Amino acid sequence: MSKTEVPTREELVERAAKLVPLLRERALWIDENGRLPDEVIDALSEAGLFRMQAPRQYGGFESDARTLVEVHAELARGSTSAAFCVAVYSLQNWMTGLWADEVLDEVFAQPDVRVCGGGAPTATASRVAGGYRITGEWAFTSGARHSHWKLSAARTGGDGGVFALMPMADLRLRDDWQTIGLEGTGSVTTVAEDVFVPDHHIIDAAEFAANPCRSAVNSAKGLYQVPIPVTATVAMVGVLLGAAEYALSSFLERLPGRGISYTDHTSQREAGVTHLQVGEAAMLVEEAQARAHGFAGTVSAKTAANEPWTVAERIRSRVQIGRVGQLGKQAVEILASASGGSSVFRGVPITRIHRDIHAMLLHGFFNPQTNIELYGRHLCGLEPNTTYF
Repeated sequence: MSKTEVPTREELVERAAKLVPLLRERALWIDENGRLPDEVIDALSEAGLFRMQAPRQYGGFESDARTLVEVHAELARGSTSAAFCVAVYSLQNWMTGLWADEVLDEVFAQPDVRVCGGGAPTATASRVAGGYRITGEWAFTSGARHSHWKLSAARTGGDGGVFALMPMADLRLRDDWQTIGLEGTGSVTTVAEDVFVPDHHIIDAAEFAANPCRSAVNSAKGLYQVPIPVTATVAMVGVLLGAAEYALSSFLERLPGRGISYTDHTSQREAGVTHLQVGEAAMLVEEAQARAHGFAGTVSAKTAANEPWTVAERIRSRVQIGRVGQLGKQAVEILASASGGSSVFRGVPITRIHRDIHAMLLHGFFNPQTNIELYGRHLCGLEPNTTYF
């Protein structure tokens, strides 16, 4: 075990900002190759950004919610795919911290360990002496190519299931990530073929949903009492926010010297319609920022006080990612429609941002309609229609 000095929020955001030029320079390569290049992984590692949600007793930072939101947003100003992968590692590294200390000793022995994962139980776990044998596959495994471990769900028969921690060396990758959004996340399918997972790497799915913390060290920390869906929102909401912020800044950077074709407007910057478009998009981004930062402040305060989460607070937390995504997408769509014919070229950021934010909001956990419906059910006095809150 090792301990390190924990950087401040400002220091980590500054480290992320320094990586933005590299991420923008490599953006086309990232899309075309469907993964992050090794030099980007190395730069993220050198900046310490894979340690933000690792336990402190293993050299991690246990960064607060506002730090995660701001760092992930900053990275998204360079590459949504890179920010998404870092957010996945933040979330899954935190989830790994719920395991027993003997497991953590093994997983976090790897410097700057990266854990990927997914909650869909699309594999089967069969009980054997000393553990389970798991066979099956999991689609959408973001960041798989650069991960050391995978946290996966599997069915055990009937309504039962387990969550398992498996070394990536035990899994096979299927190169099937050919998409029109988030290409660089490399979210390939991972395949398990009769993989043995020992009991101490297994947590029952029903127990896992109740947010247990088996670590004697971590169980005393407020950070590990936060519900899993709340932490998932903390990890991911900054990516949506940063994508919208990048769309606005890149539009304004391209604006000087541009006209509006087939009109008498020789300067798009001076056209009244542009003022309306930019003003509306900017307000949507500002509203998304306020919501994301306010949510992060609430999570940080409750974590510091180690307060329990009510059903109402959990539901209100879940709706934040849908609303921030909805506001961000609206802003991006306005800016994309105002970007002119030249924006169809792949080197223009708005096209990539547009595809990426659209792809993110197709995810069941991020989808605005699904999240807002959950919130509305609660306001109407009905029970939640999901366990993911």
